[in-house]
Amino acid sequence: MAGPNKNLMLDPALQKYYEMTVNRYKFFRWTPRTAWITFCYVGLVPGILAYAAYKTDGKFDFKGKRREDTIVEF
Repeated sequence: MAGPNKNLMLDPALQKYYEMTVNRYKFFRWTPRTAWITFCYVGLVPGILAYAAYKTDGKFDFKGKRREDTIVEF
């Protein structure tokens, strides 16, 4: 039958990993490495994507084009 089994052996390494991930916020420290990674994911990557979206906004129009027509509007 399904359900918990008394003979189930849990891997101690996996148990330690699970406990570490649950309590990660308790042991987090700001270091230069974590600050740089946070800056890249919070500031740099969205900034690059926003710049690319701003520069290409309204430039392409895919609706109603034929095979020989260009997709660039200007």
